[in-house]
Amino acid sequence: MATTKTSSTKSKTSTTLLPLFLIFLINLNLSESKLTLDFYKQTCPQFDEIIQQTVTSKQIQSPTTAAATLRLFLHDCLLPNGCDASVLLSSTPFNKAERDNDINLSLPGDAFDLIVRIKTALELSCPNTVSCSDILVTATRDLLVMLGGPHFNVYLGRRDGRSSVSTAVNNFLPKPTMPMSQIIDIFAKRGFTVEEMVALSGAHTVGFSHCSEISADIYNNSSNSGSYSSYNPRFVEGLRKACGDYKKNPTLSVFNDIMTPNKFDNVYFQNLPKGLGVLKSDHGLFSDNLTKPFVERFAADQDRFFKVFASSMQKLSLLGVMTGRKAWWRWWCARSPEVWCTCKCKYFEAQVKELQNEVRMNAPTLLMRTRSAYSIADLFGRKTQFGLNFMVMMSD
Repeated sequence: MATTKTSSTKSKTSTTLLPLFLIFLINLNLSESKLTLDFYKQTCPQFDEIIQQTVTSKQIQSPTTAAATLRLFLHDCLLPNGCDASVLLSSTPFNKAERDNDINLSLPGDAFDLIVRIKTALELSCPNTVSCSDILVTATRDLLVMLGGPHFNVYLGRRDGRSSVSTAVNNFLPKPTMPMSQIIDIFAKRGFTVEEMVALSGAHTVGFSHCSEISADIYNNSSNSGSYSSYNPRFVEGLRKACGDYKKNPTLSVFNDIMTPNKFDNVYFQNLPKGLGVLKSDHGLFSDNLTKPFVERFAADQDRFFKVFASSMQKLSLLGVMTGRKAWWRWWCARSPEVWCTCKCKYFEAQVKELQNEVRMNAPTLLMRTRSAYSIADLFGRKTQFGLNFMVMMSD
């Protein structure tokens, strides 16, 4: 009788604990699947300070960093996979990555260097905690403010993409040579209005363009060329002189905003009616009937431009983000975990063996080990012998 009673008590206890454990798991997953403004408050309290210090130092050292990072952010988040830092991944002998697509070859190295510096500092302070995608978005916002641009809230908790394929870029990023209707369509497919698209184009108020991108326009002497006739005559002569040696020196470039090239303001829009746009798409903004009213509005009202730009940047930063315990962050922003693991093979093999032994004994207790979540299958990009799909904890 006593034995029966004891078994019954244990059964009731186990039955009671199981729902509580499941509730704990559900709440844990929900909390980790939401983006929040203070996502790293407990796990990496120095997050904001480290990024601010690093971007300030880099921008002082190389003043083109802000514009470069802004462009890198746009080229990452505007793609169908959203803000997942996949643009940071390097190509491999078996795969050509996004960053090596023709449209991304001109992405400045200062932006990539900045992300590496921030990631290194954060890994030293709070290892295996901060995603590359959160770094890119936050650094972009901080640099924008440094240049005098508007502030926007950055919600954190993104996870990083696992793959990066060059062909995925095609037809999803605007090119200066595209007709305005096609550029509008690219942004519309991502949920942006014409006004928001024009506001985001205002990012050209900082940064530069390579002479090779505008050579066909500024050296076209045909009076019937719409792109050539839209340039201010004196301005186009200045561009020709500045780009005169571009065939021998492909790095030659000119500022997008010749008036205030290092300040984020609405002067870019004020330049367009005067024929002072650099790219063909800049002139298209003022000549197209759908976009022209917004160019004129932003040229006259900087506060309106800042408001729409900030809200559009926040909207862009939230497109297609991955969250929760089924996604991951990268230790090395230029490499996916599959590639990175090859450098740490012995370490991970030992970790996996240890975890496999614990799985056999008591899998649920693994959920209590630490905050850094990965799956054995994801670590190596393939199924393990156990076919495990649930998350296990890696010890620091």
